[in-house]
Amino acid sequence: MIFYDCPTAPSPRRARMFVVEKGLEIDTRQISIADGEQLSPDFLAVNPRATVPVLITDEGTALTENLAIATYLEARYPEPPLMGRNADEKGRVAMWNAICEGQGGMAVAETFRNSHPAMKGRALPGPLDLDQIPELAARGQKRVAAFFDLLEERLGDSEWLAGDAFSLADITGFVFVDFARVIRTRIPEGNAATQAWFDRIASRPSATAC
Repeated sequence: MIFYDCPTAPSPRRARMFVVEKGLEIDTRQISIADGEQLSPDFLAVNPRATVPVLITDEGTALTENLAIATYLEARYPEPPLMGRNADEKGRVAMWNAICEGQGGMAVAETFRNSHPAMKGRALPGPLDLDQIPELAARGQKRVAAFFDLLEERLGDSEWLAGDAFSLADITGFVFVDFARVIRTRIPEGNAATQAWFDRIASRPSATAC
């Protein structure tokens, strides 16, 4: 297997944490988004969509989405389970992973890419050059605030997002909560359940892997 990573971006960090939690060592190639290496001819030959992460499987397939990478690795290396141990758990992990992607990650990205000067003309990832829309940044900030409220409500009832075990959903939620620093947003003061959950994950070796 070959893993294409970028140490500064949230999406490859999710895959990197999953790999570390599985205890795997995979041949890794670093792609610098800051230097535009994702748009180089060599990388576009690997992934024409110009995004990271990418996992080249043992069978030679290029997997370019986090869920696909996690599904492949979970099937090949089922222990420790990170996507549920039975049908109910698998459903809950998939649900909370999707919530964190759609309501958390997309909101942070919407804000960041439509407001940060470095993203001018690059409002969406991939090969297309698209202009920023300031109204989307304003909307994104409100969505991020709602996501933090949702996390606090859930984590007030459950140690981990999908139940009683650490999972892919926690990786996804943690990475996007941490990445919210790029829009100057942190866990609200008083959200004790979310802060405790975040600190538990931050202490895991996978959280500092690079």
